[in-house]
Amino acid sequence: MTNPAAGVFKQLVYKAESTYGTIPSAGSAQYLRRVQSSLDLVKDTYQSNEIRTDQQVYDFRHGVRRVQGKITGELSCTTYSDFLAAALRKAWATTAAITGASITITGTGPYTISRAAGSFLTDGVKVGDVVRLTAGSFAAGNLNKNLVVTAVVALELTVVVLNGSTLTAEGPIASATVTIQGKRVWTPQTGHTDNSFSIEHHYSDLDQSEVFSGCKPTKISIGLPPTGLATIDMDMMGQNVTTYSAGSAPYFTSPTAATATGLMQSVNGVLRMGGAAVANITGLTLDIASNYSGDAVVGATTVPFLFAGRILVTGQLTAYFDSVTLRDAFLNETEIDMIAVFSASNDANAAFMSFVCPRIKVGGSSKNDGEGGLVQTIPFQALLDGTGGSGTDTEITTLVIQDSTLT
Repeated sequence: MTNPAAGVFKQLVYKAESTYGTIPSAGSAQYLRRVQSSLDLVKDTYQSNEIRTDQQVYDFRHGVRRVQGKITGELSCTTYSDFLAAALRKAWATTAAITGASITITGTGPYTISRAAGSFLTDGVKVGDVVRLTAGSFAAGNLNKNLVVTAVVALELTVVVLNGSTLTAEGPIASATVTIQGKRVWTPQTGHTDNSFSIEHHYSDLDQSEVFSGCKPTKISIGLPPTGLATIDMDMMGQNVTTYSAGSAPYFTSPTAATATGLMQSVNGVLRMGGAAVANITGLTLDIASNYSGDAVVGATTVPFLFAGRILVTGQLTAYFDSVTLRDAFLNETEIDMIAVFSASNDANAAFMSFVCPRIKVGGSSKNDGEGGLVQTIPFQALLDGTGGSGTDTEITTLVIQDSTLT
């Protein structure tokens, strides 16, 4: 008897498609880290409804084929960036560093970073961005720290230090550089992308492979528990599967090694809602639903295309009932913002990811009862910020994600 396949030998590889449903060339694919990948082919099935004199069912047929399943992982920088960009329908973008500035640091936390001339707004800095002072004759403790921007005007940034350490007041410092770390992505107003992927399960112990083509993320869920590692769950839909046997498996050759970035945990980070720090959160989830759909057509055994629907960003947080701020945001239908930044360690320059919703509405504020601290459950809906854009302190979008390791 041949030994059954074991999960530790299974390898997960993906590559973006140029044409929907067409498996791309075998080179330049990417290994993907996972906790689990449950992608599989499913088919519609049809049982005969004939009423027969033998009183039995005579036939049962297979119909339209689809790929369904979920890829789950532990959140880390870069690893899932292609899928996050596909869900938001935009390529990751870099904001040019601000160079040659005269910078002064004041305050005791939050801190103010002032410039003598120019405009942070014109240079593209937004509320929720994480920046670093990367050049200039600053005190050593001021250089290369992750600074979360909580307010922006032309000549000033208000920032908090991501790891809770301090800045030293000084300046003006000539020829300074302010760098918005990594890249950012958000749903744009126009020019939306429509990316799909071929994803391979290689069962290396059996020398067998299955390549699922035409795959798109229909929903991505980010989970940030108060203890433990941050998680990412990606519900996938696809078109078809192609199998490769011994001698031809795996299909993708010499994929790029899986990322080695550190894992995120919510204890290392900052959460702000409505312009204020929130320290009483017991859990946070954020869902990005891309709402792809497709229908069968006559004469084809596969769904020819997955069509984009509206992008819905929702979430839920649980928090101790120690103030009325979040409750009253629900009672009064007050719009607030959310900035959630989480890092891979407590180092001042740690790799991080941020999730910024410029405009949200709270949809409830139910509270439990019993011994111990009372917890309120607060669902929320992110909304389009129509007042943002170039020269303002927000983007015209629902959600902005920043990844410090993308170059």
